[in-house]
Amino acid sequence: MLDYDKEADAYDASRGGEPRAEVAAEAVLGLIPDRPGRLLDVACGTGIVTRRLAAARPGLRVTGSDLAPGMAHRAAARLPGTVLLADSRRLPFAGAAFDAVTSIWLLHLLDDAAGVGAVVAECARVLRPGGVYVTTVDKAAAHDVGSDIDEVLAPRPHRAARDAADSVTAHAAACGLVPCGEAAFPGVGQGRSPRETIADLRRGWFTVLPPGDPRTEEFAVRLSRLPDQDRPRPDPVFTVRAYRRTEAGGA
Repeated sequence: MLDYDKEADAYDASRGGEPRAEVAAEAVLGLIPDRPGRLLDVACGTGIVTRRLAAARPGLRVTGSDLAPGMAHRAAARLPGTVLLADSRRLPFAGAAFDAVTSIWLLHLLDDAAGVGAVVAECARVLRPGGVYVTTVDKAAAHDVGSDIDEVLAPRPHRAARDAADSVTAHAAACGLVPCGEAAFPGVGQGRSPRETIADLRRGWFTVLPPGDPRTEEFAVRLSRLPDQDRPRPDPVFTVRAYRRTEAGGA
């Protein structure tokens, strides 16, 4: 996993910046009822999306949380007094404290299904009956846009997706959360070029192969033969799903 304290300063610029944050926030807001209440953005990162959620819904009191101090520091600069350090598996809030909970680009980072289940359970626990949980799913699959880069990388070893939509829905059901909506948005500015992909492969991204593995270099050589080395291929399209907490809640 990335060191998000080290990545914090350059994170926004490397992830599509404000244009991506704008479309992400719009997709999330389309799944949350437009009424006063409290919203918790779990793993809020730099707060670039969180700030837009707060600005678009003045009636919502928005709180952000993140485990990485570097990320939380940047988020706090955008949303003073509303961001705290917290492990998403052990949220420091009372049960049924929020009307909406979001976790954008989080579940795919967790080590195993148990970790995903723990996060979903915590999000459900702090959600009021009738409240809505919104999360991204299938993040890795979103980057497969059918390009020549994807064709080259298709044989690489894969890690099982922790945020597969069916798996997340099963975890949600165990916590008394039922599906209530879905949306999609483009990862603006995140289309990959062959040259960028080679650099990321050598950092250990996109594959379970460690940096320096001979197979990584085989993929790098094949990528280097593609045309238009610096031309980004199409942007990924991310999926967000919404789940409503039933009156009874989970076990």
